[in-house]
Amino acid sequence: MQELHDAPLAPLTTFRLGGPATRLITATTDAEVIAAVRDADDTGTPLLVIGGGSNLVIGDKGFDGTALRIATTGVELRGTTLELAAGEIWTDAVARTVEAGLAGIECLAGIPGSAGATPIQNVGAYGQEVSSTITEVIAYDRRAGRTVTLTNEECAFSYRHSRFKADPERYVVLRVRFELEDADGLSAPVKYAEAARALGVEPGERVPLAAARETVLKLRAGKGMVLDPEDHDTWSAGSFFTNPILTETQFAAFHARVRERLGEGVEPPAYPSGEGRTKTSAAWLIDKAGFTKGYGSGPARISTKHTLALTNRGGATTEDLLALAREVVAGVREAFGITLVNEPVTVGVSL
Repeated sequence: MQELHDAPLAPLTTFRLGGPATRLITATTDAEVIAAVRDADDTGTPLLVIGGGSNLVIGDKGFDGTALRIATTGVELRGTTLELAAGEIWTDAVARTVEAGLAGIECLAGIPGSAGATPIQNVGAYGQEVSSTITEVIAYDRRAGRTVTLTNEECAFSYRHSRFKADPERYVVLRVRFELEDADGLSAPVKYAEAARALGVEPGERVPLAAARETVLKLRAGKGMVLDPEDHDTWSAGSFFTNPILTETQFAAFHARVRERLGEGVEPPAYPSGEGRTKTSAAWLIDKAGFTKGYGSGPARISTKHTLALTNRGGATTEDLLALAREVVAGVREAFGITLVNEPVTVGVSL
């Protein structure tokens, strides 16, 4: 277990932003993770858990406490059951399942970060969410002081949310178990229209696993959503805002605002999202509110490839990023009456 003091945290995030931590511990085994968490809890020291750093916005002042970087490793594949240590790199794990001919997470290729973060955010993209394949999450329960195993149902998954996100101070994820599908080398049914079009199939059809993964990687790369140190469009946290889910009343009010602002013939994106609820597109809202690709004049700007990604063009501070985020939130609220919610976790700062 490595320990550093006054340690920079910016290099551990995909934004490359944020000040130092009082102490940084890198744990490579579950036992080391638990020991570090217990030590922080026993001494009353604030604790920040870091995985791949792809969903973190850390304040310029840094973190006054212990930052715990989880760098555990371990991949176990038994038939169609996959178990990943929390520190495993997610993109590598997806590639491994595709090579093994197992379907269920192939459309989650290219998402940066670690395996342990996937249940917290209920990571999803291109028609798949980890909640559909996760069977169990092994975590350290800080309140009970012991390791627990939570079933899929106990994880309380919903859109980009979970029990872990709802109670972020309680659980530290150690391992995640998935149940995948052997479909003779084919993917799960392709649900996402954009992916289906790129693959040349109808939604609901299956395609070779490798084709599904490679297509998603190309689609993500075209939006700056695959990490590339040379491409500042990828110096981001991916989608900075979640897609709003509206009640019938909220959607009717939103629809009226759209017609008033953009004209009678304009229909906003609308997707069923449970009884009486409709999901719309945050990217569409941002663009139609006037924040187009590349928007901004400072070191923090909207991606030139995707309006949903806020980026560090080099030399930005966290305050630069937050100023841009607040401008976007205020602009969308003024235009359409919807308040966007940030997807990344903020540390020491808020919108």
